[in-house]
Amino acid sequence: MKRFVVVGLGNFGSSVAEALFSQRHEVIAIDTNENAVDRIAPYSTRAAVGDARSIQVMERLGVRGADAAVVSTGDDITASILTTMVLHDLGVRDVYVKVISRDHARVMERLGVSETIFPERESAISLGKRMSGSGLLNYVSIGTGFSIQEMGVPASWNGKTLRSLGLRQNFGITVVAIHDVLSDRMSFASDPDTVLKESDALIVAGRDDDLAKAAAIE
Repeated sequence: MKRFVVVGLGNFGSSVAEALFSQRHEVIAIDTNENAVDRIAPYSTRAAVGDARSIQVMERLGVRGADAAVVSTGDDITASILTTMVLHDLGVRDVYVKVISRDHARVMERLGVSETIFPERESAISLGKRMSGSGLLNYVSIGTGFSIQEMGVPASWNGKTLRSLGLRQNFGITVVAIHDVLSDRMSFASDPDTVLKESDALIVAGRDDDLAKAAAIE
């Protein structure tokens, strides 16, 4: 079991806290809004009203040495900066920060955070990718020009095996997992002789251009 800290309990922060708590991790949830703290209390190990910019407050709440932290302080960029500094001072090395702009992200990256998250931008990119290619169901960027995507099995691939299709050789993409939509079962694509079905969706990784070509196949 790991110990996580979530600062800022809006929609994003509270969802992260609940997800971590559901995985049986210890979650310390902090916000200045008492109502937000009350809402997350059943889904956290410890929920407290407090100013995360104060090292004394964070120390009292048991933050020191936590495995990781998520900072989601809304539009208050100053609060996210000061909170991140406090977390680093208390030995929390992995800090993930929700940002509201590219400039905000640049500042946080200069502070050495593990990752900046821009949910609105990432959602917009994902929507655009899905709209531009009918074969794409989901999209997650893993770097400039690379992504992991979910795509339906083209009709021409139905009944064929991964080995016979040679997707890595012919398309430059790798099948990570297969999602049987009807049974909602996910299996890792470790067997190249797996026969694809019409009800399957493929979780594939590769260059965006190569994935787009594969998704366009009928």
